[in-house]
Amino acid sequence: MLRLKGRGDLSAEPCSGCDCFGTELRCSSCMVMVHKDHPLHRLQKWNGEYFKFSSLKSLGLQIQLGHALGHTCPKPAILMACMKVLLDFCDCALATTHVQQLLCMSLFPATTTDPKTAATFQLLEKFLLLSLESKVSGYEFYYTLMRRSDNTGINPIKDQYDSFLRMVREWHHLKMPKRSGRAHDPNGINATAEGACAVICPACPQPGKNLPSNWREAPPDKSWLYGLFVAINANFWLKWRVVSKDSVDPSLSNGWGYFVEESAYKAFLNDKSDVSQEKSTCLSHNAVNMVDTKSNRGLAATGLRTIDCARHNMKLLTAVGDLQKGEKYINMDYLFFSALQHMTVDILNILYDIACQWKKNLWHHMTSFPPSMQLNHNNKKITFFMKDALPELSEHEAALDNLEEGLKEEYSEVLSRWKEEVKACERDPSQPNPYEQSVERITLASVRLELAKEEASKIETDGSCALHEDCSPSTLISSGLELEEQQRCLAADKAGLGIHATDTQVGRLLQRSNSLQHQIESWVKVQELYIPMLLLPSHVGRTATYDLKFQTIEWKLQYGEAHDTLRSLRSNLHMQTAVLKYKDQNLHGQGTNTRAHNMLKRIDGRIEAASSQYQDARKVLVVLTPLIKETGWQSSLRLLNCEDIWGMSDLLWGQTEGRHKLSWIWNMRGAHGDELGNDGSMEDMKIEWCKARAHAMRWKEEVELLREEMQRILQFFNWQAMSWDEHGREDTKSGRDASTMGGRDASTKSGRDALMTGRRMHQRRAGGCIN
Repeated sequence: MLRLKGRGDLSAEPCSGCDCFGTELRCSSCMVMVHKDHPLHRLQKWNGEYFKFSSLKSLGLQIQLGHALGHTCPKPAILMACMKVLLDFCDCALATTHVQQLLCMSLFPATTTDPKTAATFQLLEKFLLLSLESKVSGYEFYYTLMRRSDNTGINPIKDQYDSFLRMVREWHHLKMPKRSGRAHDPNGINATAEGACAVICPACPQPGKNLPSNWREAPPDKSWLYGLFVAINANFWLKWRVVSKDSVDPSLSNGWGYFVEESAYKAFLNDKSDVSQEKSTCLSHNAVNMVDTKSNRGLAATGLRTIDCARHNMKLLTAVGDLQKGEKYINMDYLFFSALQHMTVDILNILYDIACQWKKNLWHHMTSFPPSMQLNHNNKKITFFMKDALPELSEHEAALDNLEEGLKEEYSEVLSRWKEEVKACERDPSQPNPYEQSVERITLASVRLELAKEEASKIETDGSCALHEDCSPSTLISSGLELEEQQRCLAADKAGLGIHATDTQVGRLLQRSNSLQHQIESWVKVQELYIPMLLLPSHVGRTATYDLKFQTIEWKLQYGEAHDTLRSLRSNLHMQTAVLKYKDQNLHGQGTNTRAHNMLKRIDGRIEAASSQYQDARKVLVVLTPLIKETGWQSSLRLLNCEDIWGMSDLLWGQTEGRHKLSWIWNMRGAHGDELGNDGSMEDMKIEWCKARAHAMRWKEEVELLREEMQRILQFFNWQAMSWDEHGREDTKSGRDASTMGGRDASTKSGRDALMTGRRMHQRRAGGCIN
């Protein structure tokens, strides 16, 4: 690097170097001759001691516009300094304007009137890519160029930052209609329709572009494939301050792309400025309910609203607009109808977090919109809604098969009945919903409620029989059971404390123990009013006489407790299976596996606690059953052994998929005759089966829809290639000059070839997914 700071082995007179490849030195005249085709290169000239930055302008290089390279104009116009390069405009009789001469040399002028500054197409294209990929700002890019020209500040360069921003904006704008084929329209660019320059989603249903001609005649079980999924959302971080106005800084595209046409949008909002915002009655949504309290001082826009393709995350045409004050329905309505006026599909699936409230008056609001934006919603099926598909489909179908295999042997008739119920509900939503619980579920809370209602009824008929004003008999027994559960938890926590417990941990356990002791003493004082013995009815059994009322209360509470703990056991087994599957498929390395192991250890602790609690509750039921003559519960609450505690889809040692059977804890084994389902056990399993079936069918539909979308993309590329061919045919009829026609012809052919290349790439990637 130091060697290159001098002339190295070249010590003769040739004394100018360039940033071309290599280190060859040339004299000034040779340097000018070599750089006629590279007028923007930077030079370093040897001043006798070191290389000093120079310019081709200082060496006398002049660029001639309007003529072929190497030719000079017999009538050159005034010279212009551009990046320290001398430029001659052509002023011949057939010469074009100065702007056209610059554009023909791939130089973009900063102004159309007497241009003094220009940027190369290459520079503008480079900034466009950097701004999109690296998020480089115009300020950073421009001043990087300034630093590259003079990083010392010794020779300051005139600041053209504002001119650069203007050129960038115009360049971006002109590239948009060029890529959309608008230059080939015989009516000119001013005939561009709203949304004509936006990139259309090739996978979404586009009638006339990527759908079969008879798509409206599809059978009901296939018509959903031609529905559009729309998502509505807002971004309140995109605020825009009042720094200008439309008359000073007008829009260039006038709604040609994703943003709505601004003047019509603002005029409509001004006409509806007196319409008050409807309050949400079903959801506390601050963006809706507090729109009138939002501060918008100094802001022209408080956020941005978009209507998107929900499946492919692409904006719909003319579906983006500013929000002036929170999430007002009037803004949402306008953008929604503006986007849908370009769509002609018959099925719409709309996802919006406050759709339940927004849709209430949507069609009434639509009547105040221009006729072109009104939607014939009566002829459309509109539904409002508040991965890799193939692996997911296989997993969910396997889960459904596993579940059905455990049911077919003993409950094939029940399974057939469930299938009929689900299909009936899918055909007619007014039929009973199989996903909802129709049998009342037994829980400890429901038993407590039942006992409280019984006591309230007795108080109405016979008056209060409680011996304590704050504690009824059922409350007393329930409190005693809760104290027993606290004792079990405290004993388990003490056992897991270890020999290296800190003073803080020991102190907290001691505080809990003291608090529990005080609660027991308070409970004993109340118990003495009802029961002379300081024992629960189940602890006494047949050894002493006990009021049947208290025995019945404890039996009901323990019955509910047993069902609660059994549900907790099943829930934790589900969780254990899910964590194990996730760990095996996704986790690698010591750290992540250690955390997963600790989570599984905690789940195992909850499974063991639920098992122990269930066994204690069942022992009480066994003791009290002969005393109160309760029967019929043994088939659903069986004796729990270690070999019964396993997940629904787990295989025990020696079992195979073909011989896999469910454990009785999943409420499917051991219940017979009229007892089957009396406690809601079969109802629970029916709901689980319905969910498993729904998951498998949804993923099957997802695979089917993905294949349809892949086919649509191919059809869309074909349609767009034909549209470029049509542009070429329009150009042949226009009668323009040969050079312009040649450029237009090349543009249409390159656009068509790019589309067909993209089609072939998509077809290769899709592989066997496309028929």
